[in-house]
Amino acid sequence: MRDSWGFNPEVQFLANRGYSVLQINYRGSGGYGFKFQEAGKREWGGKMQDDLTDGVKWAVAQKIADPARVAIYGASYGGYAALAGATFTPDLYRCAVNYVGVSDLGLITSWGRGRFDRSSDEFYREWVGDDPHYKFERSPVNFVDRIKIPTLHAYGFNDPRVQIDNWKRLEPKLKQFGKTYEILIEGNEGHGFANESSRVTFYRKLESFLARYLAGDATASAQPGPLRVVEMPAKDKP
Repeated sequence: MRDSWGFNPEVQFLANRGYSVLQINYRGSGGYGFKFQEAGKREWGGKMQDDLTDGVKWAVAQKIADPARVAIYGASYGGYAALAGATFTPDLYRCAVNYVGVSDLGLITSWGRGRFDRSSDEFYREWVGDDPHYKFERSPVNFVDRIKIPTLHAYGFNDPRVQIDNWKRLEPKLKQFGKTYEILIEGNEGHGFANESSRVTFYRKLESFLARYLAGDATASAQPGPLRVVEMPAKDKP
């Protein structure tokens, strides 16, 4: 996986709203040879995250970005990176958007989750890391108290890759520490929203969230708690 030069609908969506967009092929990305990809081995929340931090600092030094108005947004691993940015470098960003992201490394490195097969689990344990101390220290869910910014989260209830348990473990911590957050859960979606109506709902929420927190001093008046939850299965509704 990597970002390539060319048309990207999400980038154009954000650029159309006036945002500069920086995509970074951090260590672990494909397309640059095996050594570069292997450099990301067991570096979730480590050197892979450092590459994002360095990219932000570069953009600020180049006067492309206003240091007081930087957001971090990503999906899947990118959602994890957004959570890591909010917890591990809490002063770098104004807000963060986590789309189907991992909050707890223990959930994707454990056996018997029924996701794929034994080889897939082994890959996660080998490349992400399986040491208990490492998994604790690199899991954003364990450091929610450090978050200083509003966060937006979106999950598919039927996600087979990043299971909804990642959100179920994260939300109680957000509530416990009184953090400002918004949540969108689609009951009939998986790892990324496939239905057009779900995608439209998500991008509308993304647009309004960024406009709210990247303009003015919106964080001062923000209130903690979820703004909206949609299409939750009946058995899991509050």
